Amino acid sequence: MALQRGPLLLLTLSLGLASAQKTLEEVPVQPGFNAHKVDGRWLTIQLASSRAHLVSPADPLRLGLHSIWTRDENVEFVLFWTGEGVCKGMNVTVHPTGLQGQFQGSLEGGASMHVRFVSTDYSNLVLYVRLEDAGEVTSLWALLARRMLGDPTWLGKYLEYVARFQLQKAPVFNLDARCPPAEA
Repeated sequence: MALQRGPLLLLTLSLGLASAQKTLEEVPVQPGFNAHKVDGRWLTIQLASSRAHLVSPADPLRLGLHSIWTRDENVEFVLFWTGEGVCKGMNVTVHPTGLQGQFQGSLEGGASMHVRFVSTDYSNLVLYVRLEDAGEVTSLWALLARRMLGDPTWLGKYLEYVARFQLQKAPVFNLDARCPPAEA
């Protein structure tokens, strides 16, 4: 009897995972989005992912967003890998798709990245990032703000998306400054 339940349980889990991986078209985008208004320093207030094991709080090497800049029509995310004795900057550039508030690009190693600016007042920002690597899709959602004092209205909006898209909370890492210059 237990063996007969195995395939049914596997099917149920698969359908649950499939419903968690909503299609890109289901993700909203900010009407009238102006990429140039997001230029500058951003702090990560909340982070969620479709894959809970993506970021471990025990991992000694952490990736954090520092800032967002526009270069012509492109958007550049300035990220830093930090850890014990490690600090390395990384810029990821995404290009407009032709659709309002949507950008795409690729990472080293061939992974593709699609970004949607879901909702913003340019002091707070809900950002959706879809990473595809070797057929595996990971959805990341971030609530960003210019200051650490979070706005409860924006937190509420963000938490609605987390519940709607069945995401799991991920640890948040913020950086106070860029990496110190390398010693000569």
